[in-house]
Amino acid sequence: MGFFTEFKEFAVKGNVIDLAVGVVIGGAFGKIVTSLVEDIITPAILTPALKAANLSNLADLVVPGTAIKYGNFASAAISFIIVAFALFLMIKGINKFKKKEEVAAPAVPAGPTQEELLMQIRDLLQKQQSK
Repeated sequence: MGFFTEFKEFAVKGNVIDLAVGVVIGGAFGKIVTSLVEDIITPAILTPALKAANLSNLADLVVPGTAIKYGNFASAAISFIIVAFALFLMIKGINKFKKKEEVAAPAVPAGPTQEELLMQIRDLLQKQQSK
């Protein structure tokens, strides 16, 4: 098998395509979450703290005399928590859906147990001997 044939088989497998779609969707979802955090949640939560510190921007929260921007860190931490929570809710919903699918599958009727089969064989042998 040639190199390009192997590469083609690898590239068009379902897992690789799924991964590519996941990365693209994840990037778009990340932008939405970043906007939610930076434009809505962070200002709503930190506006009183910023006003108390006489600051207008979260990036202005720094340790005096250093380049340590703990405001940016706070924004990134809030963003992470929101992304993690959103993923938790998505996975929880997917798992709930999977459980419903498993319950909906019809149960396979159970066959006779080993003891029942042995009793049937015994009864047949007894009938044959009594003839």
